[in-house]
Amino acid sequence: MAAPDPGLPDIKLDPSTLYREDVYTDRRAGTIRVMTPVDLHGTVDHGRPVLYAGQTQLMTPGGVLPLMFEIEADSLAQAIERFPEAVKLALEEAIEEAREMRREAASRIVVPEAGAGAALGTPPGGGRIKFP
Repeated sequence: MAAPDPGLPDIKLDPSTLYREDVYTDRRAGTIRVMTPVDLHGTVDHGRPVLYAGQTQLMTPGGVLPLMFEIEADSLAQAIERFPEAVKLALEEAIEEAREMRREAASRIVVPEAGAGAALGTPPGGGRIKFP
């Protein structure tokens, strides 16, 4: 057996934060994951809340857009009821994130390094526009 590579991370599970995951789906609109807190022996930990997460896929002109989101709920029935609104919120957040990324990409100014044009036969100093 070879010694572990010292450059690799040491990945361990935290036994105090374990959850059992149950997946429910209608095989059409999406899935709801119910994350039930458990202890080291798999017994339900009533000291921590049950978490609900939704997942769906939307068709866009650019292809399939997967959405994953939390659902604020106290039961599976309530999570199912709140699923449509949670999808809308997740989609709005994804759209805003895409807009922000587009704004950041558009605001980048690429300035060539000094002498970069010499390799292409362009004299040093580039064009006439100078940025401070």
